[in-house]
Amino acid sequence: MRLARIEIDPQSLSAHTSENEHERQVAMFDLIERNHFVPEGGTCDSYNLRLAYEDGRLVFDVTGEGFAKKTMLSFTPLRHIMKDYALICESYHEALKNATVAQIESIDMGRRGVHNDGAEQLTERLKGKIDIDHETARRLFTLVYALHIRS
Repeated sequence: MRLARIEIDPQSLSAHTSENEHERQVAMFDLIERNHFVPEGGTCDSYNLRLAYEDGRLVFDVTGEGFAKKTMLSFTPLRHIMKDYALICESYHEALKNATVAQIESIDMGRRGVHNDGAEQLTERLKGKIDIDHETARRLFTLVYALHIRS
C-alpha cells in the first residue's frame, strides 16, 4: 500500500525560498517513487494525500478507491523540532556560501540528525492512524516543514 499522489494545499503554503521549494519538490517526487503508507482501516493499493495546515492543526486528508479519511494532528508537539530544523537549515544554507567543506559536512550531519528526529516524531504522532516507514516519514517531514514555515 502506497501513496500515488500528493497535494499540498496552496493556501497552507507561504512564500518560500528556492532552496525550500527545491527540497519540497524533491521530497514529493521521491515520496511518490517509493513509500509505505497505510491509513488505519485502509485496504486500497494506493492513496492520494492532501496535506494542509488548518486552525493550528496538521491535516492528512487521505483518499483512495472507496476510502476517505481525514487525520488532524496538533502542530504544537512538532513546533520545537521544526524550529530547530529551521535554524540548522539556515546555518547550512549560509555555510554553503563561504564555509569549508568540513564545516558544511558537519552542519549537514547535524541537519540530517534533526531531520531524522523530526521523522521519528512524525511517525510516533501518526501511530495508530497512518503506518509509515522511516524513509516515508523523512520525506513527509520535509513537506510538513513546508507547512510549518507558514505557521
